[in-house]
Amino acid sequence: MRFAFAALLLATPLPVLAQESEPMTASQEAGDLSFERVFASPSLNGSSPRQAKLSPDGRYLTLLRNRDDELERYDLWGYDRESSEWTMLVDSEKLGTGRELSEDEKMQRERARVGNLKGIISYQWTSDGSGILVPLDGDLYLAKLDGSVQRLTDTEESELNPVLSSTSKYVSFIRDRQLWIGEVGEEAAPITPKEADTIRWGEAEFVAQEEMSRMTGYWWNTADNRIAVQRTDEERVGIVTRAAIGATGTRVFDQRYPVAGSDNAVVELFVMDPDGGDQVQVDLTSNQDPVFYNANDPTDFYIARVDWSPNGKLYVQRQNREQTVLDMLEVDPATGKSEIWFTEKAATDDYWINLSDNYRFLKDGELLWWSERRGTGQFYRFDGEYWTLLTSGDEPTTSLVGINEESGELFYQATTDVLTQQIYRALLTKSAPTTLLTDMEYTNSAMMDKDGRTLLITRSNHNQPSQSYLADSEGKRLAWVEQNALDADHPYAPHLASHRPAKFGTIKAADGATDLHYKMVTPEMEPGKTYPVFYYHYSGPGPQVVTKGWDGALQQAVVDAGYIWFELDNRGSANRGVAFEQPLYHAMGGVEVDDQREGAKYLKTLDFVDPDKIALYGWSYGGYMTLKQLQADPGLYAAGISGAPVTRWELYDTHYTERFMGDPRKVPEAYEKASAIPDAGKMTDPLLLIHGMADDNVVFENSSELIAKLQGSNQPFEMMLYPGYTHRVAGEQISPHLWNTIFTFLEKHGVTPPE
Repeated sequence: MRFAFAALLLATPLPVLAQESEPMTASQEAGDLSFERVFASPSLNGSSPRQAKLSPDGRYLTLLRNRDDELERYDLWGYDRESSEWTMLVDSEKLGTGRELSEDEKMQRERARVGNLKGIISYQWTSDGSGILVPLDGDLYLAKLDGSVQRLTDTEESELNPVLSSTSKYVSFIRDRQLWIGEVGEEAAPITPKEADTIRWGEAEFVAQEEMSRMTGYWWNTADNRIAVQRTDEERVGIVTRAAIGATGTRVFDQRYPVAGSDNAVVELFVMDPDGGDQVQVDLTSNQDPVFYNANDPTDFYIARVDWSPNGKLYVQRQNREQTVLDMLEVDPATGKSEIWFTEKAATDDYWINLSDNYRFLKDGELLWWSERRGTGQFYRFDGEYWTLLTSGDEPTTSLVGINEESGELFYQATTDVLTQQIYRALLTKSAPTTLLTDMEYTNSAMMDKDGRTLLITRSNHNQPSQSYLADSEGKRLAWVEQNALDADHPYAPHLASHRPAKFGTIKAADGATDLHYKMVTPEMEPGKTYPVFYYHYSGPGPQVVTKGWDGALQQAVVDAGYIWFELDNRGSANRGVAFEQPLYHAMGGVEVDDQREGAKYLKTLDFVDPDKIALYGWSYGGYMTLKQLQADPGLYAAGISGAPVTRWELYDTHYTERFMGDPRKVPEAYEKASAIPDAGKMTDPLLLIHGMADDNVVFENSSELIAKLQGSNQPFEMMLYPGYTHRVAGEQISPHLWNTIFTFLEKHGVTPPE
């Protein structure tokens, strides 16, 4: 898994959301699918459930389902596997108060990539399967399967990170920077002190939420008699004054934001009783290897993960600042004393450790662990002394799906033929031939019940929106959860006639040896005519763009408008192993430009492509790459659209940036070379710059510095700013406005389909 820069990919406005539309703009008259329809309700994807979970006894499947008339609002639904009936368990609109969320919850939702969603965004089953904890509009409710709902909190403040304890005796949450705990149905009370504004109890720090995919800062043990709680001191973290410029006013926030090369928050860990008593501090700083850790500041490290094992031990994953070493600490919860159980190191000297949730503590005290130590992600079993390799191969495993300790089986997701993900079964005890459980015609993901008996598989391909079904441990389908068939009643049905197939292929990277995969979708072309290209790219470390999965209606709308849709994964993207990602080390903005240049050169060799009409589009890292590509190759591209770009890496956060670029205090030359500011004046091709004016991720200063540089160079460019919008500039009316703006810009500069 890759948590790196998740903010920048998942906020990219490439949604496939979808209602009857206004007439197309002039540039879209070639097809039948407008941007207005793409982003209206009901979704052209069909139903797109979230957070599917199986009840503890396996009888019920629950999920969050969006509404046909309001695609961003989710309600809680349950499926009884015995009666084969669906029931809405919680109607978010009827139950909700509409109370405005706290600023902390709004920002936490942004970091979890759900800032745009309404209604219910998360929930948790009770341990006995009798009810479900439902957070809604900042308060907490307990929903029963008989349809009754008990309100647990009713406050103006938001209850953040609510959790039922392991036995569901207690409910816990964060309020006003303290951890609160109470027995379910009773009044909760704070168990941590109220301290200075820079002190937070039970909350994950900014970089943990933003870059490590760790959204919580407290953890219950299995017996519910001890709880590990993070204490975060942000005093030494630098302040970024962020102006959230809205349509009718401006709010100024002093945000604690650790930019690359600056101090992180000091994170401590305490273990205590549910009432806050018998508190001990965990030793997180001892046994630090001075080769990898900061001898002058033993607190300069990251807490990556915290877990209680089934046998009651506490484990902490400690990562050094450079993210080249990860120590698994075994902690005595009674005393707080720790020792290193094992150490994981980066696969090569010029690489990093990719954090993941692909591990599980087993009942016998051993550990199932995912590692890239052999060059690709594989699963191992660790008994405290020896490692046993359970999977192997050139293609990496990517996710842990589940385990069945009784049968001794491991279920996991892995890359297959680069462009798809498949689900496999392996032995939990030794390396042995694996079993494929899914259809190779689709790309798949899956989850399981806690005992590893039932699979919930989600699949799609370029011609089929996401489907989900329940399957047994052999992969045999038991029942559809969401068949989402493209029949006459499907929202996408009116547009099937113009749906265009995708072509997949490879070209050589700039090194002349590495295969790069591309996807191309072409309109219906007339012989002898040449067509413009809409070249979508992300290009950054981590996310894989080119897959055989469903990409939805947006690219079809672009193709309907008479453009060729093209995308290419350069070296640095995920799911192809260490060697494929490594070239970005201390060199962002380099090999990506070279490889994407090869994509443009390939397009220019095709007799149906207009070589003078290749337009670049990218958001976040892709926005940064649009700038770097225009600077490196003036005239190669007809125009560029740069959305919410990072322009100078010293402005982005520590954990993401330093993982790939190192510390700017140690390698300033790498940062100078990677910056999009020094050569901004070299961009001579038409440029459209887009940014949300309340962006707390890629702060607006990235664009304002670029704007000033371009103006100071007397360099023309165009700009569209969105007041009040964060890193995700999207909405039922805003999204079509953004995309109509892009294609009006291209039309203005002659990047148009043939007559």
